[in-house]
Amino acid sequence: MNIEAYRLYCLSKKGVTESIPFSKLPHVLVFKVKGKMFTATDINTFDSFSIKCEPETIEELRIQYDALEEPSYFSKKHWSRVVIDGSISDKVLYEWLDISYRLVVAKLTKKERLELEHL
Repeated sequence: MNIEAYRLYCLSKKGVTESIPFSKLPHVLVFKVKGKMFTATDINTFDSFSIKCEPETIEELRIQYDALEEPSYFSKKHWSRVVIDGSISDKVLYEWLDISYRLVVAKLTKKERLELEHL
């Protein structure tokens, strides 16, 4: 996966916007659905990206995949940093982005979820 494939995949999801919201981190690109972040990456390096994970399986996945690490800035219970080192197939990376997106959508209000369905 390269940064353009990552970006286009994220933007292909309903209701997703991209921004660089952190003034002190002008190289961090964030993707949100209905204003809630589901993934972020450093656009200068694209050596990793952050995703939301299911708390019940996050530790098992980190044991199974060396490239899935605890995040630097987010909750370790809900987020992981995915190192782009070629050890994880693009198929799995896309699946993880899907999970991250779905987890965020599930926490939206009923009204927001209905708005997404009609996009």
